[in-house]
Amino acid sequence: SIRMVEGRDLHRSFMFAKNHGEDLPIAITIGVHPAISIASAFQAEWGKNELEIANSLLNNKLTLTKCPSTGFLVPSTAEIVMEGKILQDKTHKEWMVEMLQTYDMPRAAPVIEIEKLYFRNNPIYHDILSGYSEARLLMGMPIEAKLNGIMKKMFPQTKQVILTSGGANWLHAIVQISKTRSTNVKKIINETFANHRSLKMVTVVDDDIDPTDAVSVEFAMATRFQADKDLVIIKNVRGSSLDPSSDQKKLRTTKMGIDATIPTSKRPDGFKIGKIPKVKTSLKDYSKK
Repeated sequence: SIRMVEGRDLHRSFMFAKNHGEDLPIAITIGVHPAISIASAFQAEWGKNELEIANSLLNNKLTLTKCPSTGFLVPSTAEIVMEGKILQDKTHKEWMVEMLQTYDMPRAAPVIEIEKLYFRNNPIYHDILSGYSEARLLMGMPIEAKLNGIMKKMFPQTKQVILTSGGANWLHAIVQISKTRSTNVKKIINETFANHRSLKMVTVVDDDIDPTDAVSVEFAMATRFQADKDLVIIKNVRGSSLDPSSDQKKLRTTKMGIDATIPTSKRPDGFKIGKIPKVKTSLKDYSKK
């Protein structure tokens, strides 16, 4: 069986076929170049071919082969290729460990029927362990790249967007900015949520805070954040289907944004992180001549 996230390209294609009384023809590849795997995890807009993204990552050197039965184009370097269909009227109860390293809720997932199987001599079956760093890297890296591109274009003061390890590289983001008096941090928070709907928490920090360092981010929250002024709560909105604390059936959750930047109304020198001054000296300056 196959788990398809509602609203994503594959699910939309499946529902279109099902509504027309048809199974959905598919081709599955195993053992492809990492660039192809990364491109496949990128949430491109509807109609965008992820193979074009993979080709760009491979410096326009991606080669494709046509499948004999379906006619689909697949990477020529794949170790294993399967042709088949997602059945419109047959499901199987699926229950798996997801990328949060928690068990997903049991679902009646559509069944795949394999019709053709092709493989190289002594093929390598490449798999990943769901819920651990390899799965989180595969899923989180393209989203992180997407967020960086969008946020830097919308808000030029954006320096970096990070999906945190503690948030499973999926649910929590840190946005580092070079703040000015005109910067609307709450707008940055809302736009970050809008461009990755699975996000549950967004924290915005100044450019003297390392967004990859959880201790540095917590320091910013401890010294620059006031909950009555700098907290954004967004209730009853679409969230991640993986979050066990949310309403997983209705896909509703509450999101939190934190403005952990230096307040423009305060004296900025009071927030600067103390540094040990560098003094150029030499041992011979203290030795007896």
